[in-house]
Amino acid sequence: MDNFVITRDSRHSAARTGELATRHGTVPTPAFCPVGSQATVKTLTPEEVSATGAGMILSNTYHLYLRPGIELIAQVGGLHRFMGWHNPILTDSGGFQIFSLSPLAKITDEGVTFRSHIDGSKHHITPENVIDFQQALGSDIMMVLDEVPHPDAHPLKIARAVERTTDWAQRCLKARTATGQQLFAIIQGGTDCELRRKSAESLTGLEFDGFALGGLSLGEAKRDTWHMLDITVPLIPETKPRYLMGVGSPEDLVEAVSRGIDIFDSVLPTRVARNGGLYTAGGRINIKNSRFQSLDGPVEEGCSCYTCRNFSAGYLAHLFRSGEILGLRLASIHNLSFLQTLMAGIRQSIRQSYFEQFRSEFLAGYRAVDEQTRTLQKQKWLENRLNKL
Repeated sequence: MDNFVITRDSRHSAARTGELATRHGTVPTPAFCPVGSQATVKTLTPEEVSATGAGMILSNTYHLYLRPGIELIAQVGGLHRFMGWHNPILTDSGGFQIFSLSPLAKITDEGVTFRSHIDGSKHHITPENVIDFQQALGSDIMMVLDEVPHPDAHPLKIARAVERTTDWAQRCLKARTATGQQLFAIIQGGTDCELRRKSAESLTGLEFDGFALGGLSLGEAKRDTWHMLDITVPLIPETKPRYLMGVGSPEDLVEAVSRGIDIFDSVLPTRVARNGGLYTAGGRINIKNSRFQSLDGPVEEGCSCYTCRNFSAGYLAHLFRSGEILGLRLASIHNLSFLQTLMAGIRQSIRQSYFEQFRSEFLAGYRAVDEQTRTLQKQKWLENRLNKL
């Protein structure tokens, strides 16, 4: 039986809606997955995450391998039971984390040797290990181990990463023994058109359950991101789910859906929430600004999330100014709810054949963070990760 069924295509774009079947339930697509890297979506309970409308979450094999350990999670019955989440889980292989959190990682054709960002301990991981780990976790969708080159890396290094990613993907496919767990390959290539084509063509000829686009949204200009999608997506079989890794800005979700993407994940909505950034139909606001202190209405009029139903923007401003943890929780609930409502609206617009109108109206009303600010914020985030080493 096919794991993915397209139920409707857009008439005027590559957008489509469908159903992704997994062992723990069916996920309507396009879908956004909140990130729970360490078996938790930060500050929220599984029930609160589910109440936002999220159908699938993402956890990270690298983080769980280092702490608390794959064996421990397997002993208690797998990741779903360990974290109390009963819906589908996608586990990333941890390739990006290995290369971004351990700048001294040594990469060979065999695998990667790195030091833990937690205690400096030395580890060696192969593609086969990554599949063993994810099978022990019991996730619904597993990802291959890939090499994630820096966007500014030398072209020869990016080309070598593409070759190694393909080799590792083949080894991951051979290593899979569990039934019922899907395995997605990851297309790399930076912003090089020919390398993206090469990566996609070499991987789509293999028996994977879905295909992801990795190595994007790492600081490159958005026009380059969209160009890579325009080149790569048509090379992926229409019957396979397409997953754009690490993208979570509202305007980016809409644009990527128009280019045929089915699945997304990002830490962005909860990360900006913890810093006072809240999504509204008019764009992202900073709840810590003085203009919200005396506002008696909700953050977003008409929003049905728990936060907006029960609390005023002024109250949230007070919580952030007072350093209260509840502020982080309520802001995270709102942002995840906003994105899930957006995705539901996208799916409905595709089913009812007005996606292009939906897209135009949303983008006309949503004030996105400007390109320069976005790039600086991304660079600061990456630098902060490295400074913690």
